[in-house]
Amino acid sequence: MIRLSVNVNKVATLRNSRGGRFPRVLDAVDVCLKAGADGITVHPRADRRHITPEDVREIGRALAGHRPGIEYNIEGDPRPDFVQLVRETRPDQCTLVPVAPGEITSQAGWTAAAADALPATIRDLKSQGIRVSLFVDPTAEAVRLAASLGADRVELYTEPFARAFERGAQEAERSFEVYAGAASLAQSLGLGVNAGHDLDLDNLVVFRRLPHLDEVSIGHAIMSRALFGGLGNVVREYLLALAQDGVTA
Repeated sequence: MIRLSVNVNKVATLRNSRGGRFPRVLDAVDVCLKAGADGITVHPRADRRHITPEDVREIGRALAGHRPGIEYNIEGDPRPDFVQLVRETRPDQCTLVPVAPGEITSQAGWTAAAADALPATIRDLKSQGIRVSLFVDPTAEAVRLAASLGADRVELYTEPFARAFERGAQEAERSFEVYAGAASLAQSLGLGVNAGHDLDLDNLVVFRRLPHLDEVSIGHAIMSRALFGGLGNVVREYLLALAQDGVTA
């Protein structure tokens, strides 16, 4: 069974755009768990533009009573304050992701040239009982790099697949075969297989066939669909509230 970890970053983005406490990230976590999500993912960036360190701590405390059934996955680049936050909160999984200056979202996986500091960080986190996943492109070189560095899993960067899917069925299938090869290699090297970035309800119909797929992490697509899936209900709630107060004609 493929596990779904819901990334709640976008709830924090909306909150931060206005200031204050609403919408509450913990409320989103609660909704996701009640709906049957297998895990929660956050990506606290250095600029704190969405999830903050305090969010990370609060979610960790909220999930304490649900683990190990519900997994907590914290993503980020291995800067010192991030590693310390992960060590403090002790999630089930830490996904190490390279970050390019000024990026809006993740753009590529780890390469050997950027991985000098990773072995020590991976050893440190694993010594705390934290599973370590590396965000990688779907190439043999990247998968072998993750294995050589001592990672437990890879998270395959799936934006290239999502763009191929948009171009049609043949392009999607060609891209899928690349990912299938990377996943099979990872499994043969003893690595678990996660995936994420631009997966959605449409392209998952193809991608869910990926061999050895353990987990997908999805945030933007879920929150975008939830906005319109729930907006009508909320408008009706407000209309009902107005009617009850005698405001309607």
